[in-house]
Amino acid sequence: MARMSRGWNALLYIAPRLTPSSVTGAAASRSLLRIRYPHHRPTLTNYNHQICRVHKEAKVEPLTATKEDDLSLNKWKIKMLYDGECPLCMREVNMLIERDKSYEAIKFVDISSNDYSPAENQGLDYETVMGRIHAILSDGTVVKDVEAFRRLYEEVGLGWVYAITKYEPIATIAAAVYSVWAKYRLQITGRPALENILEARKKNTGGACDDSKACKM
Repeated sequence: MARMSRGWNALLYIAPRLTPSSVTGAAASRSLLRIRYPHHRPTLTNYNHQICRVHKEAKVEPLTATKEDDLSLNKWKIKMLYDGECPLCMREVNMLIERDKSYEAIKFVDISSNDYSPAENQGLDYETVMGRIHAILSDGTVVKDVEAFRRLYEEVGLGWVYAITKYEPIATIAAAVYSVWAKYRLQITGRPALENILEARKKNTGGACDDSKACKM
């Protein structure tokens, strides 16, 4: 009995000094942790409190467009209003689209689309832009006829093509030739008269007006 008593005394003396690393077995480690560190016992309540605290302190900033984003959306230098249903016209438009991939200076607007809006294009209605080619500079200036072509070509590195049309008598001759083309464009390309196209478009769109009350017709 004396020997057993001495053994228990030795165990009681050593146990408080033991650490989990000096005892084998997961159960023994947990027991020793409870003996030496009774206060080190995480509770679910504490975790919930911390999560709620983080949630309350967290702030979510709204996404806003930066100045760079605004510039990228409006970086075009000239807007081309073209008739997407004109087969001959589209050959030239497609060429300009291909060239513009390297310049990104032209915004192309198809006036034949039912979504065409005069309010977004300096008030130019469908009938007006069908009669002659129009382009709009980034500052809102409207140009038409040969000058529109000259400006468009300049923006894609082909300014030399129309450069001569700035000077007389070529300017007058070029303007006269274009006027003839504009007058007979629909007949030359095998399309109905403008009056018939306008009537058909009116039926398709219902003579609709956009929010600014500027009618698409």
